Amino acid sequence: MAKRPKPSSSAPRAARAADATVSVAGAILRVLGTILLIVLVTGLLFLCIFAYYVKNCLSTDLDVQLSDFTVSLSSSILYEDADGNWQNLTNLSSTENRVWIDYADIPKDMEHAAVAIEDKRFYKHKGVDWYRTTGAFINMFLSMKNDFGGSTITQQLIKNLTKQDDITVQRKLLEIFQALEFEKSYDKEEIMEWYLNIVYFGEGCNGVYTAAETYFGKEPKDLTLAECASIIGITNNPSKYDPFISRENNKARQETILKQMYEQGYISKEQYDEAMAQELVFVRSESEESTQTIYSYYAEAVINDVLNDLVEQKGVSRDTARTLLYSGGYQVYSCYDASIQQAIDDVYTDLDNMPQRPSASGQQFESAIVIMDPYTGEIKGMSGGTGKKTINFGTNRATQSKRPPGSSIKPIATYGPAMELGLITQYTQVNDAADIKLSGTSWYPKNSGGGNYGVITIREALQRSLNTVSAQILDKLTPRASYEFLKDKLGVTSLAESDCDYAPLALGQLTHGITVREMTQAYSAFVNDGVFTYGRTYSYVKDSSGEVVLENPARTIVAFKANTAWNMADMLCNAVNSGTGTEARLTGMPVGGKTGTTTNNCDRWFVGFTPYYVAAVWTGYDMPEYMNFSGNPAAQIWKLVMDPIHKDLPTKSFPTPTIGAPTGIFGNFSGQSQDTGDDADAG
Repeated sequence: MAKRPKPSSSAPRAARAADATVSVAGAILRVLGTILLIVLVTGLLFLCIFAYYVKNCLSTDLDVQLSDFTVSLSSSILYEDADGNWQNLTNLSSTENRVWIDYADIPKDMEHAAVAIEDKRFYKHKGVDWYRTTGAFINMFLSMKNDFGGSTITQQLIKNLTKQDDITVQRKLLEIFQALEFEKSYDKEEIMEWYLNIVYFGEGCNGVYTAAETYFGKEPKDLTLAECASIIGITNNPSKYDPFISRENNKARQETILKQMYEQGYISKEQYDEAMAQELVFVRSESEESTQTIYSYYAEAVINDVLNDLVEQKGVSRDTARTLLYSGGYQVYSCYDASIQQAIDDVYTDLDNMPQRPSASGQQFESAIVIMDPYTGEIKGMSGGTGKKTINFGTNRATQSKRPPGSSIKPIATYGPAMELGLITQYTQVNDAADIKLSGTSWYPKNSGGGNYGVITIREALQRSLNTVSAQILDKLTPRASYEFLKDKLGVTSLAESDCDYAPLALGQLTHGITVREMTQAYSAFVNDGVFTYGRTYSYVKDSSGEVVLENPARTIVAFKANTAWNMADMLCNAVNSGTGTEARLTGMPVGGKTGTTTNNCDRWFVGFTPYYVAAVWTGYDMPEYMNFSGNPAAQIWKLVMDPIHKDLPTKSFPTPTIGAPTGIFGNFSGQSQDTGDDADAG
């Protein structure tokens, strides 16, 4: 009988192996699928986050039109005369070494040289060369350096217009999206024209026209191919490739450009060889300096205000804003008043009208003034220094210099805010004693002259400018409340955080000081029923086509209730009539104001107002030094200027305040709030 064969064990093993293989393959596929799904979801999530970032966090709008840069047109600052007609105050023209050249007059070799070395796909892309950009980002991530590169000519033009050249991912993304939007509005010829007129070529040359004149003594149309390549070579790094710095570096760069032009088909082999062999003859040619127009302090203040607003509104650099203003055919409608400025100039430009006492070290006495309409915020006139103005954009002591205000800060830092918060009235009694202990500090000042007056009213304390009382008021008010009131209600931006303390706020010894302009506008609230108005030098700006490009209406803050302002004005009039400000009194016109003197008489102030105008005057030396004068020179100058301004104006009166009941004696720390009567008029 035959034996049955035994079942083979290899078949089950093979089956099991096959099952295992399928299982492993399935697991691998599942893992790969999971990884792929994670990558896909992560990618989608990244795209969503990126889209949200671009839409909400990255502003791609570039509020600059190439038509804004009509560089052949000068701009004007205008003012309204007494008859309501607009007159020219001054003309603004660019001081850059730039002569505009139209696209038709740019040599093709110049254009092709720029394209060959800077952006070889310029004529094909839509603002961004994605090949170069992708490579630049990969290079950045591999090298872990923020060195992007890859900018197209369009991107470089935008960077030159905005001066946004910080090396960050955000800036690069912003540049990319702006370039894509930019090329939707402008064709390649317009972009190339602007690029070659805007880019810097070293030696103070902006644009190819002045570069051609400076380096070769020619107009661009007369340049050879070799010379075009030499000039374009400078743009990559003017400090390296400027031929007047290094002819060797410039020649090496020129040859690189010529090779690229040949390889990209812009020139023939014969042209290439000829250009390579040409000897470059550089002839330094410099433009003759023209007679410089000296702008007034007022005109410079207008220029700075407009530049600041252009930078903020259009998101461009200050250099680009300056190009817009000086070359865009703008008309700036200023707040300038010719008669008021004349009254200022009659005093400030003639040194015989100023105190003639130099400092011990021989410094010239200096002063600054700003006069403002408190109801509109219009700055009507100013001077930033004494004597004849001989330079442009030197120090404007009216708008730029910060000096400690001394006691002239008391009405806006202690008395005014405390009255507004119901802590004092005019007739609240204060114990002016030498041994008062403040609750928030061990510091306590002495009065000028060292004396004390015992129990007196707030009105008399302000009249006498008592340091002790200002300190007691601040103690009740708290330095923080005073500090925030100045910043939030009265437009003071010069304060440092260290100024939130007793001595700076009670006595005016500020860390950096305050500008004359800030002091002027802060006092405007006492005249205008408690409404603070920011000072402004212009109302609006039109471009060359008559379109309004900037509007600058009055900006106001309700700082005080009307009755608080009336009480403060009443007390400050008393300070002029019977106190420290008597030298500022005008004939037939009420005047309110406050003097200020800093440590060692280094600064003397008077900030005053009438029913028509508010004005601040600072006097001192550029380097703080002891002032040895009889009386207060700031109050004396204030009167000299304001007398002729008010001579023919009808007499007006300030509103009569409602005065609350005088309860408590401040110096005994009763802590009682005082009724200012402000409920009578909520302002």
